Amino acid sequence: MFIGQVFYDLPEVTSTNAYALSLLSQGRPAEGTVVSTFCQTAGRGQQGNHWESEPGKNIALSVLLYPDFLELRQQFFLNMAISLAVCDLVADCLPEGVRIKWPNDIYVGDRKIAGILIQNTTSNKNISATVAGIGININQTQFLTKPPNPTSLRLETGLDHNLHELIAQLCLRLEQRFLLLREGQNRLLHMQYLANLYRFDTPARFQRDNGTLFEGLITGIDESGRLRIRIGQREESFDLKTIRFL
Repeated sequence: MFIGQVFYDLPEVTSTNAYALSLLSQGRPAEGTVVSTFCQTAGRGQQGNHWESEPGKNIALSVLLYPDFLELRQQFFLNMAISLAVCDLVADCLPEGVRIKWPNDIYVGDRKIAGILIQNTTSNKNISATVAGIGININQTQFLTKPPNPTSLRLETGLDHNLHELIAQLCLRLEQRFLLLREGQNRLLHMQYLANLYRFDTPARFQRDNGTLFEGLITGIDESGRLRIRIGQREESFDLKTIRFL
Protein backbone atom coordinates (compact mmCIF):
# COMPACT_ATOMS: atom_id res chain seq x y z
CA MET A 1 0.00 0.00 0.00
CA PHE A 2 1.50 3.36 -0.97
CA ILE A 3 -0.91 5.64 0.90
CA GLY A 4 0.39 5.87 4.44
CA GLN A 5 3.74 4.24 3.68
CA VAL A 6 5.29 7.57 4.70
CA PHE A 7 3.41 8.68 7.81
CA TYR A 8 3.88 11.78 9.96
CA ASP A 9 2.23 11.19 13.33
CA LEU A 10 2.26 14.62 14.97
CA PRO A 11 1.34 15.13 18.65
CA GLU A 12 -0.15 18.53 17.80
CA VAL A 13 -0.38 20.80 14.76
CA THR A 14 -2.39 23.82 13.71
CA SER A 15 -3.51 22.19 10.44
CA THR A 16 -2.48 18.94 8.79
CA ASN A 17 -3.16 20.51 5.38
CA ALA A 18 -0.85 23.42 6.17
CA TYR A 19 1.86 21.02 7.33
CA ALA A 20 1.51 18.88 4.18
CA LEU A 21 1.63 21.98 1.97
CA SER A 22 4.82 23.07 3.72
CA LEU A 23 6.36 19.67 2.95
CA LEU A 24 5.35 20.13 -0.68
CA SER A 25 6.93 23.59 -0.80
CA GLN A 26 10.28 22.09 0.25
CA GLY A 27 10.44 19.38 -2.41
CA ARG A 28 8.50 16.40 -3.70
CA PRO A 29 7.48 14.10 -0.83
CA ALA A 30 6.54 10.52 -1.65
CA GLU A 31 3.08 10.16 -3.11
CA GLY A 32 0.70 8.90 -0.47
CA THR A 33 2.48 10.70 2.37
CA VAL A 34 0.07 11.12 5.29
CA VAL A 35 0.19 13.84 7.93
CA SER A 36 -1.94 12.89 10.93
CA THR A 37 -2.64 14.25 14.39
CA PHE A 38 -5.05 13.68 17.25
CA CYS A 39 -4.77 17.34 18.23
CA GLN A 40 -5.42 19.87 15.45
CA THR A 41 -5.74 23.38 16.80
CA ALA A 42 -6.81 25.32 13.69
CA GLY A 43 -8.43 22.86 11.31
CA ARG A 44 -10.42 24.28 8.41
CA GLY A 45 -13.31 23.05 6.34
CA GLN A 46 -14.86 24.26 3.11
CA GLN A 47 -15.07 28.05 2.57
CA GLY A 48 -12.72 28.68 5.50
CA ASN A 49 -15.09 27.26 8.12
CA HIS A 50 -13.58 26.11 11.41
CA TRP A 51 -13.42 22.33 11.90
CA GLU A 52 -14.08 21.38 15.53
CA SER A 53 -12.22 18.32 16.81
CA GLU A 54 -11.77 17.32 20.44
CA PRO A 55 -8.15 16.24 21.11
CA GLY A 56 -7.61 12.49 21.15
CA LYS A 57 -11.09 11.65 19.88
CA ASN A 58 -11.14 11.95 16.10
CA ILE A 59 -9.31 11.44 12.82
CA ALA A 60 -7.63 14.53 11.36
CA LEU A 61 -5.19 13.86 8.54
CA SER A 62 -4.01 15.00 5.14
CA VAL A 63 -2.85 12.93 2.18
CA LEU A 64 -0.44 14.13 -0.49
CA LEU A 65 -1.16 12.92 -4.03
CA TYR A 66 0.13 13.65 -7.54
CA PRO A 67 -2.85 13.32 -9.92
CA ASP A 68 -0.92 14.90 -12.80
CA PHE A 69 -2.87 12.69 -15.22
CA LEU A 70 -5.95 14.84 -14.53
CA GLU A 71 -6.72 18.01 -16.45
CA LEU A 72 -8.06 20.94 -14.44
CA ARG A 73 -11.50 20.49 -15.99
CA GLN A 74 -11.56 16.95 -14.54
CA GLN A 75 -10.70 17.93 -10.97
CA PHE A 76 -14.13 17.08 -9.58
CA PHE A 77 -13.42 13.42 -10.32
CA LEU A 78 -10.67 13.67 -7.71
CA ASN A 79 -13.22 15.07 -5.30
CA MET A 80 -15.52 12.16 -6.11
CA ALA A 81 -12.79 9.57 -5.46
CA ILE A 82 -11.78 11.02 -2.10
CA SER A 83 -15.39 11.56 -0.99
CA LEU A 84 -16.26 7.97 -1.89
CA ALA A 85 -13.26 6.66 0.06
CA VAL A 86 -14.36 8.45 3.23
CA CYS A 87 -17.95 7.36 2.63
CA ASP A 88 -16.72 3.77 2.24
CA LEU A 89 -14.95 3.91 5.60
CA VAL A 90 -17.94 5.33 7.49
CA ALA A 91 -20.28 2.85 5.78
CA ASP A 92 -18.07 0.00 7.01
CA CYS A 93 -19.15 0.99 10.53
CA LEU A 94 -22.63 2.32 9.71
CA PRO A 95 -24.10 0.48 6.73
CA GLU A 96 -27.35 2.48 6.78
CA GLY A 97 -27.90 6.13 5.96
CA VAL A 98 -24.35 7.18 5.01
CA ARG A 99 -24.33 9.70 2.15
CA ILE A 100 -22.12 12.30 0.47
CA LYS A 101 -23.56 15.80 0.78
CA TRP A 102 -22.37 17.74 -2.25
CA PRO A 103 -19.62 18.46 -2.76
CA ASN A 104 -17.76 16.36 -0.15
CA ASP A 105 -19.27 16.30 3.32
CA ILE A 106 -20.20 12.90 4.69
CA TYR A 107 -23.59 12.66 6.37
CA VAL A 108 -25.37 10.06 8.46
CA GLY A 109 -29.04 10.80 7.97
CA ASP A 110 -29.14 14.59 8.29
CA ARG A 111 -26.03 14.88 10.47
CA LYS A 112 -22.48 15.63 9.42
CA ILE A 113 -19.86 13.08 10.44
CA ALA A 114 -16.93 14.00 8.18
CA GLY A 115 -15.57 16.84 6.08
CA ILE A 116 -12.96 17.12 3.34
CA LEU A 117 -10.80 20.03 2.20
CA ILE A 118 -8.96 19.53 -1.09
CA GLN A 119 -6.20 21.96 -2.09
CA ASN A 120 -4.63 21.60 -5.54
CA THR A 121 -1.55 23.05 -7.16
CA THR A 122 -1.56 23.26 -10.92
CA SER A 123 0.83 23.20 -13.85
CA ASN A 124 -0.41 24.38 -17.24
CA LYS A 125 -3.74 22.60 -17.75
CA ASN A 126 -3.19 19.78 -15.27
CA ILE A 127 -3.24 19.21 -11.51
CA SER A 128 0.35 18.76 -10.37
CA ALA A 129 -0.23 18.00 -6.66
CA THR A 130 -3.08 17.62 -4.21
CA VAL A 131 -3.35 17.84 -0.46
CA ALA A 132 -6.59 16.24 0.72
CA GLY A 133 -7.50 17.06 4.30
CA ILE A 134 -9.96 14.71 6.00
CA GLY A 135 -11.68 15.13 9.34
CA ILE A 136 -13.89 12.35 10.70
CA ASN A 137 -15.76 12.50 14.00
CA ILE A 138 -15.07 9.20 15.74
CA ASN A 139 -15.31 9.16 19.55
CA GLN A 140 -16.39 12.75 20.28
CA THR A 141 -19.81 13.03 21.94
CA GLN A 142 -20.18 16.76 22.65
CA PHE A 143 -19.89 19.55 20.10
CA LEU A 144 -19.82 23.31 20.58
CA THR A 145 -20.76 24.08 16.97
CA LYS A 146 -24.33 24.61 15.79
CA PRO A 147 -25.70 23.30 12.47
CA PRO A 148 -24.78 21.39 10.31
CA ASN A 149 -25.69 19.12 13.23
CA PRO A 150 -22.48 17.18 13.86
CA THR A 151 -22.47 13.53 14.83
CA SER A 152 -19.82 10.84 15.37
CA LEU A 153 -19.38 7.09 15.18
CA ARG A 154 -19.59 6.99 18.97
CA LEU A 155 -22.94 8.82 18.96
CA GLU A 156 -24.31 6.64 16.17
CA THR A 157 -23.14 3.25 17.45
CA GLY A 158 -22.75 3.74 21.20
CA LEU A 159 -19.26 2.23 20.89
CA ASP A 160 -15.72 3.57 21.14
CA HIS A 161 -13.58 2.95 18.05
CA ASN A 162 -9.86 2.37 17.61
CA LEU A 163 -8.48 5.43 15.82
CA HIS A 164 -5.29 3.73 14.59
CA GLU A 165 -7.24 0.85 13.02
CA LEU A 166 -9.63 3.24 11.30
CA ILE A 167 -6.76 5.33 9.93
CA ALA A 168 -5.21 2.20 8.41
CA GLN A 169 -8.56 1.33 6.83
CA LEU A 170 -8.97 4.88 5.55
CA CYS A 171 -5.58 4.74 3.85
CA LEU A 172 -6.63 1.50 2.15
CA ARG A 173 -9.94 2.96 1.02
CA LEU A 174 -8.22 6.09 -0.33
CA GLU A 175 -5.75 4.00 -2.26
CA GLN A 176 -8.50 1.86 -3.80
CA ARG A 177 -10.44 4.88 -4.98
CA PHE A 178 -7.38 6.79 -6.19
CA LEU A 179 -6.24 3.81 -8.25
CA LEU A 180 -9.66 3.72 -9.94
CA LEU A 181 -9.15 7.38 -10.81
CA ARG A 182 -5.65 6.72 -12.14
CA GLU A 183 -7.02 3.88 -14.28
CA GLY A 184 -9.47 6.29 -15.89
CA GLN A 185 -12.58 4.83 -14.26
CA ASN A 186 -14.23 8.26 -14.20
CA ARG A 187 -17.61 7.02 -15.34
CA LEU A 188 -17.71 4.40 -12.58
CA LEU A 189 -16.73 6.97 -9.95
CA HIS A 190 -19.41 9.35 -11.24
CA MET A 191 -22.09 6.65 -11.07
CA GLN A 192 -21.09 5.60 -7.56
CA TYR A 193 -20.93 9.21 -6.39
CA LEU A 194 -24.51 9.80 -7.57
CA ALA A 195 -25.61 6.51 -5.97
CA ASN A 196 -24.33 7.83 -2.63
CA LEU A 197 -25.37 11.46 -3.06
CA TYR A 198 -27.40 13.04 -0.24
CA ARG A 199 -30.95 13.93 -1.35
CA PHE A 200 -30.32 12.76 -4.91
CA ASP A 201 -33.56 12.50 -6.92
CA THR A 202 -35.54 13.54 -3.83
CA PRO A 203 -37.67 16.71 -3.53
CA ALA A 204 -35.90 19.15 -1.19
CA ARG A 205 -35.76 22.80 -0.18
CA PHE A 206 -32.81 25.09 -0.93
CA GLN A 207 -31.78 28.70 -0.51
CA ARG A 208 -29.99 30.83 -3.10
CA ASP A 209 -27.16 33.15 -2.07
CA ASN A 210 -29.59 36.09 -2.35
CA GLY A 211 -31.86 34.51 0.28
CA THR A 212 -34.54 33.22 -2.10
CA LEU A 213 -36.04 29.87 -1.09
CA PHE A 214 -37.09 27.25 -3.60
CA GLU A 215 -37.93 23.57 -3.95
CA GLY A 216 -36.19 21.32 -6.42
CA LEU A 217 -34.89 17.88 -7.31
CA ILE A 218 -31.16 17.09 -7.48
CA THR A 219 -30.60 15.43 -10.86
CA GLY A 220 -26.81 15.17 -11.02
CA ILE A 221 -23.44 16.89 -11.27
CA ASP A 222 -22.28 18.73 -14.38
CA GLU A 223 -18.81 18.58 -15.97
CA SER A 224 -17.50 21.32 -13.68
CA GLY A 225 -18.76 19.63 -10.52
CA ARG A 226 -21.71 21.99 -10.13
CA LEU A 227 -24.91 20.67 -8.58
CA ARG A 228 -27.76 20.24 -11.07
CA ILE A 229 -31.27 20.83 -9.73
CA ARG A 230 -34.57 20.59 -11.56
CA ILE A 231 -36.84 23.48 -10.56
CA GLY A 232 -40.27 23.04 -12.09
CA GLN A 233 -39.70 22.36 -15.79
CA ARG A 234 -36.14 23.69 -16.01
CA GLU A 235 -32.71 22.69 -14.69
CA GLU A 236 -30.06 24.93 -13.16
CA SER A 237 -26.44 24.31 -12.16
CA PHE A 238 -25.12 25.74 -8.89
CA ASP A 239 -21.61 26.51 -7.65
CA LEU A 240 -20.69 25.83 -4.02
CA LYS A 241 -21.19 29.36 -2.73
CA THR A 242 -24.47 30.01 -4.54
CA ILE A 243 -26.78 27.56 -2.76
CA ARG A 244 -27.55 26.20 0.70
CA PHE A 245 -29.41 23.05 1.71
CA LEU A 246 -32.39 23.52 4.06
